Amino acid sequence: MDYVFPPAPVPSVAVAGSDARLPVRRIFCVGRNYAAHAREMGKDPDREPPFFFMKPADALVMDGETVAYPPQTENLHYEAEMVAAIGTGGHDIAPEESLSHVWGYAAGNELTRRDLQMEARDMGRPWDLGKGFDRSAVVGPVHPVAEVGHPDKGFIRLRVNGETRQDADLAELIWSVPEIISILSQSVTLAPGDLIMTGTPAGVGALLPGDVCEVEVEGLGRITTTIGPRA
Repeated sequence: MDYVFPPAPVPSVAVAGSDARLPVRRIFCVGRNYAAHAREMGKDPDREPPFFFMKPADALVMDGETVAYPPQTENLHYEAEMVAAIGTGGHDIAPEESLSHVWGYAAGNELTRRDLQMEARDMGRPWDLGKGFDRSAVVGPVHPVAEVGHPDKGFIRLRVNGETRQDADLAELIWSVPEIISILSQSVTLAPGDLIMTGTPAGVGALLPGDVCEVEVEGLGRITTTIGPRA
């Protein structure tokens, strides 16, 4: 095929214990999926239908990288998350079949320009610029289901400069991974390479240039991100 300019490289993430890479198609995120976090954001934690937003696939950041403090914000936040990687696509997937569509899981950090997000929310506008900015999706190596199973309990923690800021359990998810996949697949046809960031616990807070942020999910390892000077 003849392109007018070279197409962008395919975004990808590492695979734990392998030189292979997992190609990434889209990144979906679930909002307010831990009750305590919903409360700290001023919302009711009852099981209302989950809602989703997206980050571009080329916003990916690998473990160990430095991320420049992004422009147009004075309130960059961390959000520890477990990430599910889709390996088999489908539409209108039943909850009892959802886990068969997962290739693996990873630790993630869903960076957020909180001031832009809150401004957009209060004005009834989309969150895109608060959530979907450059280098805002930190995702560690993906661990295959064949090795780690389907984590539904276990700690999820985040530290900044060695101080624990988030400490919860995957069992506290309001909507489980099978439910998330099923509900999302009613709106879009999921495809191999789609990533789903499953929500963050309470304790979100600000990052500053020079901070070292670590996310650890039980069974999925630890990832580290350093915040660099302003872009």
